[in-house]
Amino acid sequence: MKVSQRTVRLQLTEPLRISRSTMAARDAVWLSIEHQGRNGHGEVVASLYYGLDAGTIARLLNEVALDLARFGDPETALAALRTGGLPADGTPPAVTAALESALLDLVGKRADLPVHQLLGTSAAPFAATARTIGITSPRRAEAQAARLVRDGFSVLKLKAGTADPEDDLKRVRAVRAAAPHARLLLDPNGAWTVSTTERLLPRLAELGIEAVEQPIAPGDPEALANLAERSPLPVIADEDAVGHEDARRLAGRVQGINVKLAKCGGITAALRIAELIAGTGTELMLGCLTASTLGIAPAVHLADRARWVDLDGHLLLAHDPWTGTGGTDGSVRASRSPGLGVRRRTAEGAAPEGQQS
Repeated sequence: MKVSQRTVRLQLTEPLRISRSTMAARDAVWLSIEHQGRNGHGEVVASLYYGLDAGTIARLLNEVALDLARFGDPETALAALRTGGLPADGTPPAVTAALESALLDLVGKRADLPVHQLLGTSAAPFAATARTIGITSPRRAEAQAARLVRDGFSVLKLKAGTADPEDDLKRVRAVRAAAPHARLLLDPNGAWTVSTTERLLPRLAELGIEAVEQPIAPGDPEALANLAERSPLPVIADEDAVGHEDARRLAGRVQGINVKLAKCGGITAALRIAELIAGTGTELMLGCLTASTLGIAPAVHLADRARWVDLDGHLLLAHDPWTGTGGTDGSVRASRSPGLGVRRRTAEGAAPEGQQS
């Protein structure tokens, strides 16, 4: 198998402000695996929070390429990944997720099957996705919400966590006025204290917020579970629920767990978490990082398994280099084409040339 990679810059339509940072662009590294004339693709996006820059990702993918040389075909490599034999111990989950994406894409193309059928789902998954509204003025948030509802979005996710929580409430009220029938999610990205959260949750419930993600700083899952036990609305663990062991600790103790493939290690890891929490009272949320359609597509093939779907990272981009999952009308849908079902758009602007591995 021949492995190549390419680093590109993904520019957002406008800067996205959350409680801990503001992002206007991010680097992405595309992994491609070629075997007998067919290609499978995956994407890793740089993340300061997870300690991954483009250079580190490129180095790690070079190591993955050397490891892949042990396998004669993608099916064998995929089987090894699923049983822990690939990649090497210590490989970051985001890199593992991209490797699995590329292998699934390639295996699906070789079998003439879409990824969701490889995973045992016959019908192509289809789900309403949340659309994120960053921290901004109430007036601007109201205008954005009105436009998104006109475009077909029925689920809106508001970022929160300003210095004054009353600002967050004003933004929620503005969005609720503009979108009275929309489902609203709130995500402070761990910016609130326990006491602030306890004070705000009843008021957020009155405003019709459906669920709140990771209201307090990660690192104390016991405190998060205790909050969830007393909360008048669902509490979803995100930063406190990275992998399988975190999910095991919180299963049955929070109302939701946000599973991001780049965070947990890919589709296989996500399915294990989904199986772990099934029947515990903790429900699955599928989330994402800001990424292209290539990076979002693997999770879309799982979209029918989640109560909450937040797969809008590609919709935040000024130019998405890939297409194939939809989303602009408020819903994402898995393609029935073989593999991930995504394809490159016509090139718009030069990007750095990839390096061969």
